[in-house]
Amino acid sequence: MYVCSCFGVTEQQVQQHAENGARTPRQIASACKAGTDCGSCVRRIQALLGRGACPRHTPSGPGEPVLAELVGRQGPQARGLDEAA
Repeated sequence: MYVCSCFGVTEQQVQQHAENGARTPRQIASACKAGTDCGSCVRRIQALLGRGACPRHTPSGPGEPVLAELVGRQGPQARGLDEAA
């Protein structure tokens, strides 16, 4: 089955590139151009690579710092953002 109709790239070709070391849609694009024209195949490529779509973040509530989640994940270097504000 075709994944990228713009360049005629099949699922089997994407899987072969993944077996050869491509781990991201960008690396697949470098190997065979899939995802570089209209972009409609990028989500399918992500799925074939075992990567879901980018997670959606919930909006901050009133009084919640917008970067609070970022600070919690990245540690002390991100905390400088709060101090600079």
